[in-house]
Amino acid sequence: QVQLVESGGGLVQAGGSLRLSCAASGRTFTDYNMGWFRQAPGKERKFVAAITWLSTTYYADSMEGRFAVSRDNAKKMVYLQMNSLKAEDTAVYYCAADRSVEKLQTTPGYWGQGTPVTVSS
Repeated sequence: QVQLVESGGGLVQAGGSLRLSCAASGRTFTDYNMGWFRQAPGKERKFVAAITWLSTTYYADSMEGRFAVSRDNAKKMVYLQMNSLKAEDTAVYYCAADRSVEKLQTTPGYWGQGTPVTVSS
């Protein structure tokens, strides 16, 4: 079992930045690949970024360049740095975990409760 708790969401103006954090607890953190998804109002939850236990990163096509995922294995933390935010980035952002990097990007086994991000234009 892995428990995930996100933080760092909030209200930001377009063009601004936010850093989301995800604290993991439970099983060995380095056993898991970690990721971020987001769900905009009225839309499906979508993959944003992933980072393997070796810190190889993956991004959705529209995210790379503005978003950066990182992890601190010693602290059992995952981060999502979001820059140049746009109104369309408004969503609830979810932390996710899975032993399979492929499964992580589609149907991860573990989810956090989500943290809302609102970007005002």
